[in-house]
Amino acid sequence: MQNAKSSLGALVVVMLCFFTMGFVDLVGIASNYVQQDLGLTHSQANIMPSLVFFWFLIFSVPTGVLMNKIGRKKTVLLSICVTVLSLFLPLFGESYALILVAFSLLGIGNALMQTSLNPLVSNIVTGNLSSTLTFGQFVKAIASFLAPYIAMWGATAVIPSFGLGWKVLFPIYGIIGVIAIIALSLTTIHEEPVAKGSGFVQCFRLLGNPFILLCFLGIMCHVGIDVGTNTTAPKILMERLGMTLAEAGFATSLYFIFRTIGCLSGSAILRKVPEKVFFAVSAAMICCAMVLMGVGASKAVLYAGIALVGFGNSNIFSICFAQALQHDPVHKNEISGLMIMGLFGGTIFPLCMGLLSDVMGALGAVLVMAVGALYLVAFCLKMNK
Repeated sequence: MQNAKSSLGALVVVMLCFFTMGFVDLVGIASNYVQQDLGLTHSQANIMPSLVFFWFLIFSVPTGVLMNKIGRKKTVLLSICVTVLSLFLPLFGESYALILVAFSLLGIGNALMQTSLNPLVSNIVTGNLSSTLTFGQFVKAIASFLAPYIAMWGATAVIPSFGLGWKVLFPIYGIIGVIAIIALSLTTIHEEPVAKGSGFVQCFRLLGNPFILLCFLGIMCHVGIDVGTNTTAPKILMERLGMTLAEAGFATSLYFIFRTIGCLSGSAILRKVPEKVFFAVSAAMICCAMVLMGVGASKAVLYAGIALVGFGNSNIFSICFAQALQHDPVHKNEISGLMIMGLFGGTIFPLCMGLLSDVMGALGAVLVMAVGALYLVAFCLKMNK
């Protein structure tokens, strides 16, 4: 481990990297604007967030193997470079195909980043890992909830945002990504030696551990609910309250505001309250939120549901991830790859939600998320204390 002063400086830089990790969540509001601009169906629009998270299935485990070869810091740098490239691509055209390519690169970059950045934190801090990871999720959530506001400003400003409209979001986040690359390049982080010789077969064999598998499925449900709410909340308001997209875009920000509050408070609460207890309360909140979003017909009820799922879902990832790492600390890189592969749930959930939404409206999307919420309740019973 590093001395206290250098560790603090490294932690600040790593938190900037967590901010760039949050760029992936712009896909929710961006997919709504692209759907409006290109006249897409719900199923076509939901391909965009699904495509982003599809790459977690392909790249997460290979990234765990890559970290064993080049180290965690270099892998994080590579991930931010790919992310920055994805953010500048949409400025060169408006076609559906170009957007899909850009979102694919965004997903690839985020898969690399989430796999490598979370275990990199363990080289900087000692003590409660889940609390530190939760604070990182708080920083990530700031980027997430700012995205709809930046897009809204670009779309509605009296003086349009440099002629880019809502797409001004991309260069703003792209420039921040470049700053993160420079800052991390100049930061020294001492990495612990890792076990050599671990390959794909050894990584996937870890899923044979029942507890690791349960954590993996928990992360799938977490991200499915996260991406699902991010994408569907504005549609619920437009369908039931007749709002415009610009007005309904606040729902996405509301979700991320409360997810941010949840991450910040969770980083403190987890130092005092057992993870299992806190997880149980969070899962119960998500279940209540699904009921409110499923049957709500007023702005107050729907906003309450969106806020509740934001707060409840804010710490699920960090707890599942930390529990898995602590269950088998010898294989941190490999387990990290497996856990991030669980973000593939961000592909499965939106596809199912889009199909049911075309048939049942917003209620269909909420029912799919409710399945994930019920799993989290069941998983809580199997958690370590």
